[in-house]
Amino acid sequence: MAAAAIGAVMLFLAATSFGANASTDSNDVDALSVFYTTMNSPPQLTNWVSQNGDPCGQSWLGVACSGSRVKTIKLSGMRLNGTLGYNMNQLTALVELDMSNNDLGGNDIPYNLPPNLESLNLGGNNFTGTVPYSISQMVALRHLNLGNNHLSNINDMFNQLTNLTLMDISYNAFSGDIPQSFQSLTNLKKLYLQNNKFSGTIDVLGGLPLTDLNVENNQFTGWIPDKLKGIRSIQTSGNSFNDGPAPPPPPSPPSTYTPPQTSRPAVPSSTGGDGNDSRAEYQSKHSKLGGGAVAGIVISLLAFGALAAFLVIKRNSWRMSHGRDPEQNEPLSPLASGLKQMKSVKSIKVISTIGKEELQKTVSMSLKPPTKIDLHKSFDENDITNKFITRKVLAVKKINFSAFPSHPSDSFVELVANISRLNHANLAELCGYCSEHGQCLLAYELYRNGSLHDFLHVKDEHSKPLSWNNRVKIALGSARALEYLHETCSPSVVHKNFKSSNILLASELNPHISDSGFAGLIPNQESQESDENSGYRAPEVTMSGQYSLKSDVYSFGVVMLELLTGRRPFDRSRPRSEQSLVRWATPQLHDIDALDRMVDPALQGLYPSKSLSRFADAIALCVQPEPEFRPPMSEVVQSLVRLVQRASMTRAHENQTRRSGESSGDYEF
Repeated sequence: MAAAAIGAVMLFLAATSFGANASTDSNDVDALSVFYTTMNSPPQLTNWVSQNGDPCGQSWLGVACSGSRVKTIKLSGMRLNGTLGYNMNQLTALVELDMSNNDLGGNDIPYNLPPNLESLNLGGNNFTGTVPYSISQMVALRHLNLGNNHLSNINDMFNQLTNLTLMDISYNAFSGDIPQSFQSLTNLKKLYLQNNKFSGTIDVLGGLPLTDLNVENNQFTGWIPDKLKGIRSIQTSGNSFNDGPAPPPPPSPPSTYTPPQTSRPAVPSSTGGDGNDSRAEYQSKHSKLGGGAVAGIVISLLAFGALAAFLVIKRNSWRMSHGRDPEQNEPLSPLASGLKQMKSVKSIKVISTIGKEELQKTVSMSLKPPTKIDLHKSFDENDITNKFITRKVLAVKKINFSAFPSHPSDSFVELVANISRLNHANLAELCGYCSEHGQCLLAYELYRNGSLHDFLHVKDEHSKPLSWNNRVKIALGSARALEYLHETCSPSVVHKNFKSSNILLASELNPHISDSGFAGLIPNQESQESDENSGYRAPEVTMSGQYSLKSDVYSFGVVMLELLTGRRPFDRSRPRSEQSLVRWATPQLHDIDALDRMVDPALQGLYPSKSLSRFADAIALCVQPEPEFRPPMSEVVQSLVRLVQRASMTRAHENQTRRSGESSGDYEF
């Protein structure tokens, strides 16, 4: 009896020991549990569960592990539906994801995919919309298959995918030219573009080491490059290529020096930015860049007549905190990827009036920090700048030295280095910086339409209300910027000061978020003591002063409320029960009649009720008092994308009925 008891105890201990050794990383468990749920808990996935599972220890079907980390997921042809989970980016050890030949999709591919994949196969599903920008950050990716879906948009986002050897995006609905960044795919052997609607030429493929190329059944024109004609397998039928010899290249123009431009990769949203507007344009209706400065935003108007601004050459000493050299042949993290293009070491001299304060000394302003800043090396101006001269309208943010606890000059240059690594079409672009004579200045691109705060709350005789379409557009672009900071950057960037005055509007009202990248170096209390600023703070920030990704989500929800109601986040001029926008609006967000009464009167009823209701649903999730119940920004982006997609389908139906002689609404979102 005792021997049997001892044996049972030993078996129990052995089982317990095995379970402990096989226990799966908690992030992987969480991601796969959500994934299982979003696929509608398919019974054919043996051993999978939605809660308290152990994928590695319990041998989940299609899952292979190394130690406690999930390394591969292969579920091809399993008749799966639903979609991918919203937190797949937690699978940081995953190198292969094969979900091909299922029935997944019906909407966009989720943005937050596993970041370190070497092979991604989503072919043969029902995904629609845009290829997610997060794929552009997968520097280890070798195989990419998105073929046989219903994708329609592909952006110029392939600069970093230099390890890619196979790409299949055939049998989709892509149109327009092949992205120019395809020329960066220097290891690409096999490329399948057939059965799309691509147009233009295929010249951009001429320098690639391709062995297999299929471009059949598109709308290509021009000539097939000679370098492609001799590859092992090439299929080109179903296009309009010219058969004769290609014409000689045009003669090169006379050599002239032009200032180099730093490009920004495109993402799934429209971009804009006017850096050369005249002062008259800037001082029109919405010319005021709103607050959000750590020690105040200052505007430098370098106008052609009224304010003289001369940008000339000056020597400058470069500084930078220790960091990794992006010129080495090592993969860069998404956060560091933007540094690759910052190779120019140039400075400009700014002589101007800043607000009411005139700079007493001429300071040099460096245009884009270089990839490596030597704290001890000075450069001769002619060696560095090659006599670079330019003129530009800039918005200048002045930061108080007291914001940095010690070594303010070095800390400021570290701040500049951090900000310069952020690269997204919906972030305000850092053009230069100054750290001389006690000045800490950041020079940003000037956006001609000022801030969202001004559009909503500063009225004059020239004011025009934002349409519902533009409000949705601004919300979506701003959400994409936060999604990038939270879920693409590594480590994640907490904005801490997200508000309508930090949403700057370029031409066509494309949003650009400012003040990004300050979280690591600016104290928590920052400059958010006004009533209006306090209206953006999440409850946990008010209580503890601690910011997080979820407190950014709350602030985003407040901005969405501003867009919906036209009200300020806190307004003492209103009755006490209506002073706090969140407190007043939240109980009414799911009441259709109350929601109609809440809408900004400036819209004059020109909005679709279904779109309004979905917008309100997203707000309600973002402003939850408990941070754990707020969604990640990728989920918010997806909800707004679905809102736009449904509106597009409704609009197509309305257009069809209109052609049939019936009347319908005339708004889009």
